[in-house]
Amino acid sequence: MSVLLIGAVAMMAALILSAWLMTFARWFPIQGIDGDFLVDYKTMIRAHVDYALMALFSLGFYGAAKGAGIELASVACWCVAVGGFTNPTIFVIAAFDPEFWNKVRWKIFSAISFVITTIGFTWVGISFLKYAWSIN
Repeated sequence: MSVLLIGAVAMMAALILSAWLMTFARWFPIQGIDGDFLVDYKTMIRAHVDYALMALFSLGFYGAAKGAGIELASVACWCVAVGGFTNPTIFVIAAFDPEFWNKVRWKIFSAISFVITTIGFTWVGISFLKYAWSIN
């Protein structure tokens, strides 16, 4: 389950890095770079928020499982950590690549990321439900 904590720290690092990137892009615009470098500021904000949410989910899952004495499956934790990092990364890539949504490789990457995340979140959710039903 410690992979949830490691993943959360990686997501928090990406959260801070994206905040600094956006701050410098707004405070210190460099002609010829900012408009061409960070092409979609709003999508970068989506990535920033998604990193925060995914880090909170990872920490919440870890804390809830530890508090309840549940040992979450290692594969489920890996899926949450990997998916929690790659989902926001999709928005980061899209913020720099105006043709992102039209490229097959990114569509495949996005689909794989969403599948991995869905497996992890569903598995963790089922684990919590099984525990809830067992205490009644």
